[in-house]
Amino acid sequence: MKTLETIFAEKLLKIKAIKLQPENPFTWASGWLSPFYCDNRKTLAYPTLRSFIKIELSRIILENFPEIDAIAGVATGAIAQGALVAEELQLPFAYVRSKPKDHGLENLIEGELNPGMKVVVIEDLISTGGSSLKAVEALRNKGCEVVGMVAAYTYGFPVAEEAFRKANVKLITLTNYQAVVESALATGYIKEEDVPLLHQWRQDPANWKK
Repeated sequence: MKTLETIFAEKLLKIKAIKLQPENPFTWASGWLSPFYCDNRKTLAYPTLRSFIKIELSRIILENFPEIDAIAGVATGAIAQGALVAEELQLPFAYVRSKPKDHGLENLIEGELNPGMKVVVIEDLISTGGSSLKAVEALRNKGCEVVGMVAAYTYGFPVAEEAFRKANVKLITLTNYQAVVESALATGYIKEEDVPLLHQWRQDPANWKK
């Protein structure tokens, strides 16, 4: 029987939300070169897949964080997914900006959350974990208790795993780097000789060069 990680990895590969290009690396916004690119926003265009993500994220939350008061999405990638999950669970929803608005109320957190609320954070993907954990910090500064984070995908970088450990945030994802690479290999999306290069990149993405 296939695991959830494998099933979702195959779905992402099928709609080309994940691109693996060992021979023609992408340049991320950070300036890092990468043979790997994940665009979870693309899933919003597919109603059946969108519903699958909503249901599975909701299930994970109910199984792992049953006593929660609200859902918070990380802007901008997880606003839609977070709102869908909050609707499914019939919970209040808010989202956290990367920085406060420069006009109006200058909000960092959009929505209504009260101190003491137990919150689960929704993220679309985890790379270094930096922006995700900034959102956690903003919610904690608001007086909320962040009980955990759920995300569609993680690259599983060692730097991110260490950051989440230090921040004491439990992270659960629908799929991950390993499942994607294994599924891509099984379906012929990549070749066996591409795998060592992908693993090398994942161990030190900031300094990787093709």
